[in-house]
Amino acid sequence: MTQRLFKTALILGLLTAIGPFAIDMYLPALPSIGDKLNASIPEVQASLMTFLGAVAVCQIFYGPISDMVGRKPPLYFGLVVFAVASLAASLSPTIGWLIVARFVQGIGACAMMAIPRAVVRDYHTGPDAARLMTLLMLVFSVSPILAPLTGSLIIELWSWRGIFMLMAFCAVLGIVLLTFAMPETRPKEMRLDSSVSSALASYATLLRDRRFLGLSFIGGFGMASFFGFLANSSFVYIDHYGLDPTQYSFAFSVNAVAFIGVSQFTATLARRHGFNAIIRLAATSFSAITLVLLVLFLAGVDMLPVLMVFLFFSFGCLGLIIPSSAVLALDDHGAIAGSASALMGTIQMVTGAGVMAIVSAFFNGTAIPMVAGIAVCAAIVLALTTVTLRMPAAILAE
Repeated sequence: MTQRLFKTALILGLLTAIGPFAIDMYLPALPSIGDKLNASIPEVQASLMTFLGAVAVCQIFYGPISDMVGRKPPLYFGLVVFAVASLAASLSPTIGWLIVARFVQGIGACAMMAIPRAVVRDYHTGPDAARLMTLLMLVFSVSPILAPLTGSLIIELWSWRGIFMLMAFCAVLGIVLLTFAMPETRPKEMRLDSSVSSALASYATLLRDRRFLGLSFIGGFGMASFFGFLANSSFVYIDHYGLDPTQYSFAFSVNAVAFIGVSQFTATLARRHGFNAIIRLAATSFSAITLVLLVLFLAGVDMLPVLMVFLFFSFGCLGLIIPSSAVLALDDHGAIAGSASALMGTIQMVTGAGVMAIVSAFFNGTAIPMVAGIAVCAAIVLALTTVTLRMPAAILAE
């Protein structure tokens, strides 16, 4: 049982990490891409936001499809699309070409970001699901550590174009793993009642479920705080604080270490105290830490070590919030886990892309807009937690 759990977590984690890898690995290249393609900062950031926008919108289609035809076919489709788009991105002669290629890349990537959560629900619920989810996130969270370092190394040895070539290779590796090491977890008898009309009915049910929506937005604004960091951190760390791409990669990866370390306690804490208590404590801490950080920077404390320390503890809180809210949101929707996972993913990615666009619009070369965006997201997470967790789980059955 334990061996199968780790094998499943490893495969799902690697598949889920392909999308984030496509984000994190090219972050150190953003300033270089702007220089090489004669693009402005907003144009370069658009290549990131269009990727996230595609991931957000298309998840809503992959979920019901995976309920109807099984989990593996849409994963194959997503991996192939991602690989082809990655090759196209590596050949980009203009920023417009790159933006379009990144959009198509996002269409493929969202399959690997929506469906693995449904596979987790196919296997388990409750603390057992939390254990598998945190193991998955352990693999998934290696991406923010290795991806920027890998990206900066490729830039140094080759160019930013090599980053997209490596992305294509990762997609091919995903196809191999899916073919030979991943069983189908949605058996045919469970697909009999799945159709387009049932998918629409499932989404109608989920959209009426206030607790599901609240939990999805809790995770969504938690992720959005990190997306605001993603879009601006390379410009803040490299241009404002003077780090080179390799130094930036190490500074960026510190946050992933916090997320990974804290998330591994989720299942244990859930058994002892319950998911509600975990989310309340983490949301309160997240909001308090980011508020103090914002006050410090508004008071003129513009220091990279201060920023890194506070973000370390802030994103550590997300290591409890994101997996816990995901497990609670999916627990009562096993029959439509694909649709529930997709809608949750869409809500979270749309929220993240929106916050990213707002924070980027206020970017002024300093860390203050980024820090303010993170603090506002943390406050919203706390408010949503206070309201949502008062709703009894019985509401889900109505």
